[in-house]
Amino acid sequence: MLYCFGNARTADQLEQMRRLDAAGICLFCPDGLSGQQILMRTRHWSVTPNEYPYPGTSLHLLLVPDQHAGDLLDLPEEVREDFWAALGAVAREHRLSHYGLGVRNGDCRYTGATIGHVHAHVLVGDADAADAPPVRMRFSARPGGPGEPAGPGGPAPGYRPRSA
Repeated sequence: MLYCFGNARTADQLEQMRRLDAAGICLFCPDGLSGQQILMRTRHWSVTPNEYPYPGTSLHLLLVPDQHAGDLLDLPEEVREDFWAALGAVAREHRLSHYGLGVRNGDCRYTGATIGHVHAHVLVGDADAADAPPVRMRFSARPGGPGEPAGPGGPAPGYRPRSA
């Protein structure tokens, strides 16, 4: 599954996801990403502004690996190591003294992500706007939302607490 339509936050985002999905285009693979603004690149990562920034942010960037994977741990070690170089470059370029970092891994039907290509969010809350809401990033979802096919029966795969 490339896109998780039930996790779209706006009608425009959902429309874009459906259009790309119908064309078989991954927004974050190099061919799909080529139409977006790239602020910087490292050997394996691109940094781009989020087209649908979260409310309350003064900065919302995405770090996107060139290689398609659904989980950071599925990327080769050299790509994972280069992630830290990309994050450091972002912190220096934007003179970040504080930020949030969020990454959803695995099946996007359960993580709240809109796309199955792993990426990292760099989030800075808007401290200058008195009415800015707190920045919220969703890390869980249930399949079967609007436009989303129902997931398999039973609980989401993954972590299971041990019984006492």
